[in-house]
Formats: sequence, structure tokens, C-alpha cells
Amino acid sequence: MILYLDMMAGIAGDMFLGALVDLGVPVDWLKGKLSAVLDGFDLRTEVVFRSHLRAVNLYVDVTDHVTHRHYTNIREMIESADLPDEVRAKALTAFKHIAQAEARIHGKDIETVHFHEIGGIDSLVDIIGSFLALDYLGVDQVAATPVPLGSGTIKCAHGTIPVPVPATVAILKGLEVTGSDAKTEIVTPTGASIVATLAPQFGAMPDMKIEKVGYGAGKRDTGASVPNLLRLVLGSPVVAKNCGENILSDQVYVLYTNVDDMSPEGLGFVMDRLMDQGALDVSFTPAFMKKNRPATRIEVICRREMLQALSTVLLSETTSIGVRYHLCDRMILKRESVDVETSLGRVNAKKITDPNGQIRIMPEYDDCKRIALEKELPFYQVYDRILVESNPHDRQTNRL
Repeated sequence: MILYLDMMAGIAGDMFLGALVDLGVPVDWLKGKLSAVLDGFDLRTEVVFRSHLRAVNLYVDVTDHVTHRHYTNIREMIESADLPDEVRAKALTAFKHIAQAEARIHGKDIETVHFHEIGGIDSLVDIIGSFLALDYLGVDQVAATPVPLGSGTIKCAHGTIPVPVPATVAILKGLEVTGSDAKTEIVTPTGASIVATLAPQFGAMPDMKIEKVGYGAGKRDTGASVPNLLRLVLGSPVVAKNCGENILSDQVYVLYTNVDDMSPEGLGFVMDRLMDQGALDVSFTPAFMKKNRPATRIEVICRREMLQALSTVLLSETTSIGVRYHLCDRMILKRESVDVETSLGRVNAKKITDPNGQIRIMPEYDDCKRIALEKELPFYQVYDRILVESNPHDRQTNRL
């Protein structure tokens, strides 16, 4: 699913979570999931109208009023929590964004940073709850408007500080921002950390089939010409134009670099690291560089949110001193993950529909490898047997 953040009036953690509830995430489900991680809170919502637009106003009622927590305590809490792996990883990333910002601002080591308002239960609920909600909705692609920033000053634990506050500015480094006519803070550090973690594609709404729209309400008068609302648009990838219902379109990033002084073993390690870090695909192509030096072109396909991490792998694990990248439109066949029963056991596979509507099942490499090792069979025999049993109407796939 694709999620589009229309940040017409900024973003805060409670606004984002409220909009996700408006998209259909049950409050009781959220409470149940969060209660396994945190104590001392309750969740409630109310429907409000801003400029005649209906929105969800979410409240985190706190009974644990500890607001000063060290980053290390929060990290340990999240690492030990019973959370889906992706939710845990994103929550850790969000708080790391905040910790790095606070460390730079106050001249401290990240391990000794403590949070004031951001260390409260409400912020923990907003951040962890938001990523739980995204997982519930099946969001795997995010786009957004540039982040609008307010002006003026606000009072906090450190005294009177300018808007946008230093932590927010530090967290948003590298992201697209824009000005607004708001006279106060409209992007909180919590909201900024969520945006930085999602690392959306900034710009116009991507091509998609809109399925739901949710509004989350802010709680202050911003003095702006637009209502204090965050709008989230949830949709599915659209069918590629003139290509039939089984061909979808989406957008990915393509990274590439050339290396001419690495061993094949080193390149193999780089490919493994890139795939482990979330690359959709990695390929090597022979190339010739200046002065006729033979080289290898490394090409990586990934989602926007993995662009920075995979660029870091290329720049730290290879001898390259630069990585190029671009946004790329692509067309893909409709596919879904399935489990299939075979004579060799249950296997994870992809169910792929071709342009003519024909179905084929392709077993996953890792499961075939595991079975080959367990049963001491050649890999190709395992793969071919599973392929034939999973595709009984397509016997030509059998090489045996």
C-alpha cells in the first residue's frame, strides 16, 4: 500500500497517529499492542471539525508522568519489546534521529543524551503506535509534500527557543522543507523523526488508486490560513496504462557505482550486505572505465527509505568514492507471497500473474537451499521438483 502525507499544517506524533486511526486502525487494537510494551497510559479519540472538515483528535492520557528518560533506556525498552521486526527497527531509528539531534545541539555523546518532553510516555506511544499502525495497514511505500515549518518562539524545558525548534531542524536535515504562514510550532521533533524515518519521496501524489483518506487534528491555534490538520491518503499501486490489470506500476530508486580494484570475494560480500540491508535487487555488470580499466558496475534497486543505508554500504564496503542514484518508474507483474505444500515440505513462494492472467508459482531460493541441505539433495533437483509440484499445469518447467 502507498501512503501519502499531505502536511498542509505540519505534523506531530498525535496528529499522525490520529490520522492513522481515521484510516481504520482500531484504537483498542493499538492499546492492546502498546500495553505489551508500555505502562501508564490510555488512548482515547474524539471526532472534531476544523473548517468543516471531519478529523480524529487523539489523546494519550498519561498516568506515568516521568518525562526525563535517557536514550539508552528507551533503546533497551524497544529492543526487548514484543514488536514486529520492522516496527522495532523503525521505532529505534526514529528515536536515534532524536538522540543524534539532541547530542549535536547539547554537545553530548549520544549514549548519555536524555530527553525532556520527548522522553514521556506520550511520545513513546506516538512513535511506536504510529509504526504499529503502518504495519497494520500494510504500508510499504510513502510519499509526502515538503515539510512546512512555522515561525515565532515557544517555551520548553530549556527556556524560550525559536521555531522551528533546534531539534526539529537537526532531524529534518537532508529532507525537503518549505515555509508557511503559521505563527507557532507546527512540526514537533516527534513528528519530524517519524518523517525522517519514513524517508518519503517528496512531491506530488504518486499514481495510485485511492482507497481511504484520514485526517488527524492538531491541538493548537497555529494562526495559519489552513486548518490545523494532517491528511493521509492511502491507496494501492495503479495498473500500468494500456498494459492490462496484471501489470502494476510503482517507483523505485536505482543506485549504481563502478569499482575496478576489488576482488570477486569482496564483491560477493558486498552483494550479501546490500541484500541484508533491504535492497530489492543487486546486479553486477562488466564494464570498462577510463584508460581501458576493466571494472564491475554495481547496480542496486531499493525503496526511498533505504536509499541512505544502501548508499552507506556502497561507500563503506567498496573502494568507490561516489554513488549515483535516480528515481525510476517501473512496471511489475502482479505478485503475492504464498506457502505451498510439496512432497519435500512447506515452501515459501511467489505467486505471479502474467499479462495474460496465467499463474505461476516460483519457490524462494532460501527455502530450496534449506531443503537441499537438510535432505542432502542437489539444489537443482529440489528446485525443479518444487517448481513442478507447484505448477502442475506447466510441466515444461521440469528439467529432469
